[in-house]
Amino acid sequence: MKVTQEKLPASQIGLEIEIPAETSKQVYEKIVQKLARSIKLPGFRQGKVPRHILLQRLGAQRIKAEALEELIQESLKKAIEQESIDAIGNYQLKSSIDDLLETYEPGKVLTFSASVDVAPVVELGEYQGLQVKAEQIEYDPAQIDETLEKQRQAQATLVPVEDRPVQMGDVAVVDYEGRFTEAEGDEAEVIEGTQATDFQMEIEAGKFVEGLVEGIVGMNPGESKEVEVQFPEDYPREDLAGKAVTFSVTLKELKEKELPELDDEFAEDASEFETMAELRESLASQYKERAEQETQDGIEAALVEALLEVATIDPPETMIEQELDTILTQTAMQMQQYGIDVSALFNKDNIPQMREQSRPEAIQKLQESLALLEVAKRESLEPNEEEIEAEMKSVMEELSGQKYDLERLRSYITDDLSKKNALEWLQDKATVELVPAGTLNPEEDEETDSTSDATSNAIDVEAEAVGEEE
Repeated sequence: MKVTQEKLPASQIGLEIEIPAETSKQVYEKIVQKLARSIKLPGFRQGKVPRHILLQRLGAQRIKAEALEELIQESLKKAIEQESIDAIGNYQLKSSIDDLLETYEPGKVLTFSASVDVAPVVELGEYQGLQVKAEQIEYDPAQIDETLEKQRQAQATLVPVEDRPVQMGDVAVVDYEGRFTEAEGDEAEVIEGTQATDFQMEIEAGKFVEGLVEGIVGMNPGESKEVEVQFPEDYPREDLAGKAVTFSVTLKELKEKELPELDDEFAEDASEFETMAELRESLASQYKERAEQETQDGIEAALVEALLEVATIDPPETMIEQELDTILTQTAMQMQQYGIDVSALFNKDNIPQMREQSRPEAIQKLQESLALLEVAKRESLEPNEEEIEAEMKSVMEELSGQKYDLERLRSYITDDLSKKNALEWLQDKATVELVPAGTLNPEEDEETDSTSDATSNAIDVEAEAVGEEE
């Protein structure tokens, strides 16, 4: 069998396979005999159907199609073995099946084209001595006070208030419903998701859409009021973005917070420590470790980015599809942990779109992984058996009671340790310049904060279900 190879983009190898005439005839005859033995036709005993009757009843095209399918499958398998190709995933037929059916004649040479995915060739370029910048995240003692204040607020006692109006810092129990300000008559219906009953609203700036909390300040228990707000242009709900909405608000109860003192008694109630000094020391240690870890994460991200700038990696479609499976599976698992109905999102209509949206992320992750594994291979940084076994023991203890594939787990751990070793090696050989936090990508940070605020507001305003339950 003659096989001609061609290197294709996306880590594929093109194959032109020439099937000898004798083989094309043998396979055709084999299919005819198989059908003759298995098919049942009225008036004939099974296995005794004359050849010409069989061809007449089934049709030449059906028999040729079955023979052609077997020829392609078997020839590809033999071609990959003959050429010692380390193929991954299934083959892709490049020739048109209709054209092959048209040209295929048993007893004559048959030529077709296909391609197979192979492991990508990773060209690293000059990866030693990378020069990168990363932000140095500093520990801020103010974080301790912010954390303690949040815990203090969480442990506050709510005391009913009747002799004064609402002020900032209070908790108001309200009924509210929103309507588009410009709507009139029958159009002035309550907007879905903008109504609540007996909803406990914390009167704090930034908690809800701007203007709503401020409009409630000054109201007295039993009072009703209409508050007009303007939703921001980037609001997550498209039907509300940029729209003016009037909320009808009734203040049913007013409560104020009585906050506990930040003393040793508070420390005992809020933590495992007996004194406030011990609690503060523990928080300081946690925030220092977090700052160091965030700095290290930034260094590693910069190193990987710099590595990919000098590397050339073209992952095959098979690997991209596998990575997409992993990403969507992890997303589904995270959603389930948050109590979200996965079936509502992961359906036959949404999954293709989700895969397409996740494709750039999948390619990026693959390139990062392949580049680091190649560094580990070239610099002999792969973990030894003792390290692998120790890590496997630790992971299996965490997975106790869960089902997992031992071989896949071992492969994952081996690769993970190799990548960690590669990152340490790259950092040791690199020149790393630490710059103040916020120096790199300040615009990106602002966009992230804005999106986070908008999402937070979206969750707060659309509180109908929560309000009814309370």
